[in-house]
Amino acid sequence: MPLQPKRVKYRKTQRGTMAGKPTRGTTLVFGELGLQALEPGWVDAQQIEAARRAITHHLKRGGKIWIRIFPHKPVTAKPAETRMGSGKGAPERWVAVVRPGIVLFEVAGVREELAREALRLASHKLPIDTRIITRQEQEAVQAAEASATEVEVSAS
Repeated sequence: MPLQPKRVKYRKTQRGTMAGKPTRGTTLVFGELGLQALEPGWVDAQQIEAARRAITHHLKRGGKIWIRIFPHKPVTAKPAETRMGSGKGAPERWVAVVRPGIVLFEVAGVREELAREALRLASHKLPIDTRIITRQEQEAVQAAEASATEVEVSAS
């Protein structure tokens, strides 16, 4: 059974927009390596499950995996060969709205080269471009940003 919410307030939602930058979920919180989205898109519940299975299979059920996205949004579709009109279609699948920078999966507890290969295999199951990030790279970027803001403050 793919991921889907137990209950929702509204059965059908509007399509919405994927414009703008995410305000949260852009840094590694749990694991040592992660898979980060580089473009906006909808990631289907089946695609999330396929990526999770690819990671689990490659790690031979070792280590720990965190799934950082959840498909909250229902996508409706009308049946094939149906005439126009007569209302909105029935919910067909669930998707997670992904913006650039969101961390999709995190992995810890295994060798780095093994985790990198598992995340690479998972990225092939997803409909968006991704990159692999590490905790060391993330800390280096945060340190560089902090020093840049210190320079700006001292200059003014």
